Amino acid sequence: MQVHLSNPTLERFIAEEIRAGNYPSAEAAVEAAVERMMLETKDDLDDGTVAAINRAEDELAAGKGIDFETFRAGFLERHGKL
Repeated sequence: MQVHLSNPTLERFIAEEIRAGNYPSAEAAVEAAVERMMLETKDDLDDGTVAAINRAEDELAAGKGIDFETFRAGFLERHGKL
């Protein structure tokens, strides 16, 4: 696969990274960038976490939530100053 960058700023950035010794080649820099993109899009939430989030959203929708100031006051009362 061949990739052409149409943005000169990106080309300069990659060239600077290579000169700095951060990557051995433009290909290596692009591969690292794509690998980071893949990690960012990976769904890291397990089933238990998703279930907890869904329960919390249901509770909020049912009016069982509290505003931040109420939470903060209770937290500080129980745990002292931050």
